[in-house]
Amino acid sequence: MLRVGLTGGIGAGKSTVSALLAERGAVVIDYDRLARDVVDPGTPALAEIAARFGDGVITADGALDRPALGAIVFGDPQALGDLNAITHPAIRELGAARERAAGPDAIVVHDNPLLVEMRAAASCDVVIVVDVPVDVQVERLMSNRGMSEADARARIAAQASREKRTGAADLVIDNTGPEDELARAVGGLWDELVSRAAARSVPGEG
Repeated sequence: MLRVGLTGGIGAGKSTVSALLAERGAVVIDYDRLARDVVDPGTPALAEIAARFGDGVITADGALDRPALGAIVFGDPQALGDLNAITHPAIRELGAARERAAGPDAIVVHDNPLLVEMRAAASCDVVIVVDVPVDVQVERLMSNRGMSEADARARIAAQASREKRTGAADLVIDNTGPEDELARAVGGLWDELVSRAAARSVPGEG
């Protein structure tokens, strides 16, 4: 198995790269989806969140009230740290379970926007960062998601810096160009991953 960490700042195009890798045969584990799954009604993490933040963050039908929780943790580092201490271990555990289910010969892509923040890069064989300048992120968030410039910059600032992400990378994909250019880059990236996976399967290599 080749364990690949894929990350990038909001608006960088990480999800597009993830989808292109899945088309080529990668087993993609989507951490945005894991983050939702671990707080489904009845999960231990949701019970811990209710105990820490109060019943006001739980809807009438027993689901997580994300806006209510967001209002509490946004701008409060202590509250956000407490939330992460609940959710991050649960997410890591579920991600590991999904990886085990992929099989021993798979190229498994951990598509994780918080790969650096969760200190998960060290456990990957290859770390890929999808990178664009901050001004490009802002422009995309404003045009594609309808954010104001202030909101876009606040969302970007809440993540790991561009320098910290690229500093953890083995491979960097520049996604400032058009989509067909990105597709070609991902094609070359996939060939590289297949080559690395094959090298690991040869005794004495990898």
